[in-house]
Amino acid sequence: MNDNAPAMNDNNDKTVYQEKYTKANCITRRLIDGFFNATGELIAALPDVRTAVEFGCGEGVSTRRISKLLPPGAVLEASDFDERRVQAARKLNPNIRCATESLYELHRPDDAFDLVIVLEVLEHLDDPDRALREICRVARKWVILSVPREPLWRLMNLARLKYAKSLGNTPGHVQHWSSRSFRRFAGQYGVVRKWRTPLPWTIILLDVEGG
Repeated sequence: MNDNAPAMNDNNDKTVYQEKYTKANCITRRLIDGFFNATGELIAALPDVRTAVEFGCGEGVSTRRISKLLPPGAVLEASDFDERRVQAARKLNPNIRCATESLYELHRPDDAFDLVIVLEVLEHLDDPDRALREICRVARKWVILSVPREPLWRLMNLARLKYAKSLGNTPGHVQHWSSRSFRRFAGQYGVVRKWRTPLPWTIILLDVEGG
């Protein structure tokens, strides 16, 4: 972790998310497919996406799925704050440029990408406002964000007898949003044009020019 890396409670927080791909049962796989189907619907509605980036890519499993959702010819990049995860993402996505950087201080010029994608990251951050300002700074037009939908997320964890001591809170989740409160939070930085609520997430499409 570099000095500017997003503050997280546990260096394995993102790995918890990645394991939903690699160690998922049939129910979890169905939920994850619904998540990416909803993300794909938002991407498919966007005109002229030629450049895109995923911040907080972890080990690159989500990056591989995102690459299949983009229009033909679109160039995708990715980054994460943890160099070990970036190395893993490069191995899994050899044709995608993966960099090490902090969401709090992105090494990118203003308006660098047509589309910025940040999935399952903001709930881990001590200062999501600071991160979202940076995210919107480098987006030319569109940002797609996702977070767990509370309190449904915790209730589903409790239903499967996970994290009972923390009342269903996944380790490392320090921010908690309902669908409405997340739209309100993101709406401070642009116009929320669309959203999807595949069980148990909220995914929004933010227009940073519209704000």
